[in-house]
Amino acid sequence: MGRVLRGDLGESFMTGEKVSGAILRCFKVTLKLAVISMLVSLIISIPLGIISALKKGTVVDDVCRFFALAGVSMPNFWQAYLLIIVFALTLKVLPSSGYGDGSLVYIILPAIALGTGYAAITMRLMRASMLDVLQQDYIRAARAKGVPEHMVIFKHALKNSLIPVVTVAGLNFGYLLNGSVIVETIFSWPGIGNLIVSSILSKDYPMIQGCILFIAVVFVLVNFAVDISYAYLNPKIRYENKS
Repeated sequence: MGRVLRGDLGESFMTGEKVSGAILRCFKVTLKLAVISMLVSLIISIPLGIISALKKGTVVDDVCRFFALAGVSMPNFWQAYLLIIVFALTLKVLPSSGYGDGSLVYIILPAIALGTGYAAITMRLMRASMLDVLQQDYIRAARAKGVPEHMVIFKHALKNSLIPVVTVAGLNFGYLLNGSVIVETIFSWPGIGNLIVSSILSKDYPMIQGCILFIAVVFVLVNFAVDISYAYLNPKIRYENKS
């Protein structure tokens, strides 16, 4: 335990490499993929969730909810293979796998495969949260005072609607930081997920234990960051703490 606290997680049975060094090397690669995948998820989910809530009961709402249902129902590995078939094999505009030089063209397909699945979940939550907030008394009061509709939506409703979304997005980002085992394996992405798979197949126990410990620490830190963000999104929390 003393060595663990100093960052010494032992050495790999297979390569002799320091476990902590291998994890940090792979984490840098996974971090790049996680950030872009989360951006893909939020860019898709938040606007669609807002539009779906504002157009409740219309064709636009039905289309947005169909997208969310399809995204939740579609397995990542199946979507990954579809992306490879369409963009790498048929259109030949993007590489099918590998890390290459780390440029954007190698990140696009795995980021879409990961981001769209989480976008579907976040979009449904964004819609439900926005619908709930739009029915609150302070929203009615703002509209009664003649506040422009775009100010009501983006200044008053959106910020409070993001609180449950931030919780789910934080957990999703934790999963992404720990590496998606299936997607990283399909795209031969040299991240944490791929490292875990190769370590399990080779029975490299120090590497497996180090990866699991690292994953646990990352989840704790991400949840802590999410809790801190509540105080910014909801001033009431700050006031309650002071009282």
